[in-house]
Amino acid sequence: MKNFVFISPTFPKTYYQFPKAWKEIGGTSLCIGEDLYESLSPEIKNSMDEYYQVHSLMDYDEVYRAVAWFAHKHGKIDWLESNNEFWLEQDARLRTDFNITTGDKTQDVMRYKLKSNMKSYYKKAGVPCARYHLVSTLPLGQAFIKEVGYPVIVKPDDGVGANATWKISNDTELEAFYRQNLKKQYIMEEFVPGYIQSFDGITDQTGNIIFQTSHIFPTPIMDIVNEQGECFYYSVRDIPEDLVKMGTAVIQAFNIRGRFFHTEYFRLSEDKKGLGHKGDLVGLEVNMRPPGGYTPDMMDFANDVNVYMIYANMCMFNEIQYSTSRPYFCTYTGMRHIASYKHSSMEVYKKYGQAICMHERMPQILTSAMGDDFYIAKFKTEKEVKEFAKFVYEKEENIKK
Repeated sequence: MKNFVFISPTFPKTYYQFPKAWKEIGGTSLCIGEDLYESLSPEIKNSMDEYYQVHSLMDYDEVYRAVAWFAHKHGKIDWLESNNEFWLEQDARLRTDFNITTGDKTQDVMRYKLKSNMKSYYKKAGVPCARYHLVSTLPLGQAFIKEVGYPVIVKPDDGVGANATWKISNDTELEAFYRQNLKKQYIMEEFVPGYIQSFDGITDQTGNIIFQTSHIFPTPIMDIVNEQGECFYYSVRDIPEDLVKMGTAVIQAFNIRGRFFHTEYFRLSEDKKGLGHKGDLVGLEVNMRPPGGYTPDMMDFANDVNVYMIYANMCMFNEIQYSTSRPYFCTYTGMRHIASYKHSSMEVYKKYGQAICMHERMPQILTSAMGDDFYIAKFKTEKEVKEFAKFVYEKEENIKK
């Protein structure tokens, strides 16, 4: 029997399905989290063989002692993972310290943690990407902008998601940016016009892609966060050939083994000198973990599969069998409490109830990027996806004019 340690099984709330799947196929499922055991739902309790509570997952020594206890009681740890961007470096450190041979070690993980480090792997894969400058002084920033022009995008080099990311469009905004007390390394990139399309999936232990899908993000997450806009994105049934080719090359360049991946590309909305023509793909960034929020569950709904089980079987046996038909488009439609929507949830359910897979409030920590409440729904056509979003997002003010 193999031992699987999963970090933070209660966030996002569906992540308990990772240890649950491992347990169901015969592994020992060991979890570490901050929540009191007594506060866990029966569903979460049943997903694990043993639970170790720590006061803070950010206290490495405390988490180390939890893993050491599991190793002492159950023997060698075969797999350790959180599948959470925030804990990737700590996961790698734990694997290094406990000589866990599956998964990246400390010296490996930074190749996809720093946005600047990603550029060389894109180049290795033959993928164009935005020119960049590691922020230091205003004169050097001005020199970079003289080369690429306004606007530019600035964001933390090791940032998660679109936090602290914004667009600089003129000299005044640039000077204001440099007057800030920046406490971490920032990266400045040329602006790329277009919408984002992701290439997502899972690789086996030898680096082969065993599951793949794609999502379209019509509005940049940066704009959603900064303008408190509505988060809307959806999976596609047919992945474009150029995206499969480019996405596969990137995964191979990074030598990703036994992991989820979430890679992002711009689909150019106009010609961009040095990057490509309208409709071409340009590399944005990679995240070697599942896409955020409840996107793994969207993968299940869209593909009639269980990605948690696909992942568990990959870890345990490196053998995968499932249908790859992708029968549905699946949409995430996030809403804001500050907006006055024309249609109540009762009306949305009356019209689209059979298509709705999830509807609930988003955890506070994710609301800036993903909205306060959301629907996840699946449809046979892209047209139905857009009609659903239009209905959900229709505002009261539209009928008062």
